Amino acid sequence: MVRAAWFWWFVFIGFACEADHERRVDYAVQGIDVSHYQAHIDWEEVAADDFHFAFVKATEGMTHVDARFCHNWSEISRLGMRRGAYHFYRPSVPATEQAWHFINWVDLHTGDLPPVLDVEVLDGVPTPILLNELRTWLSIVERHYGIKPIIYTSLTFFNRHLAGHFDEYPLWIARYAGREPTLACGSDWHFWQYANKGRCRGVEGFVDLNVFFGTHEELEAVSLPDRSVYSIFGEEINW
Repeated sequence: MVRAAWFWWFVFIGFACEADHERRVDYAVQGIDVSHYQAHIDWEEVAADDFHFAFVKATEGMTHVDARFCHNWSEISRLGMRRGAYHFYRPSVPATEQAWHFINWVDLHTGDLPPVLDVEVLDGVPTPILLNELRTWLSIVERHYGIKPIIYTSLTFFNRHLAGHFDEYPLWIARYAGREPTLACGSDWHFWQYANKGRCRGVEGFVDLNVFFGTHEELEAVSLPDRSVYSIFGEEINW
């Protein structure tokens, strides 16, 4: 009897881990994040499924570019969805080279979401060194785009390694549970990746689901502002 009970418990847990995550209905602003793992995406279907923003993987380390980045980036823009690009950080690679690799590939425009630093692993690097290198990446990218980047990480990684060090930056936290993330330092999160086995029209298979903690107007407020300036002759100059 005991063995049978344990057997069915493991069956239940296994099924639960593979089950689709339900889409939340208690947040007004919803989005997805994707990479080449989602392969071809029908972005018109995504937009029709009432998603308001999308983050796409752009770069990793100092040489890798996501195979679907250029297509995804242009399609999201064509459809008028709010878009953001992220860089997967490799702690064993110099931060300066990683920052310029991202900058060389990602051209942000008015209304785009801030650039994202995705930090999830140590790769054997001690935490104090990681923190210093992250500050280098963030500083270079902030100076280039004129806006503070978003930091993406899991709740566990943030609480263990990052809490209390980057309070001035917007946070995007991954926590696959029904309850909202609670950060160790009492900081607020701006984006919450609440599911990694979600479903979305236009995407084959699973996709990450996200919400923004705020209204559509507040999302616009944290996006890139109009950076146009005008010459003394009234001509628009973009910088």
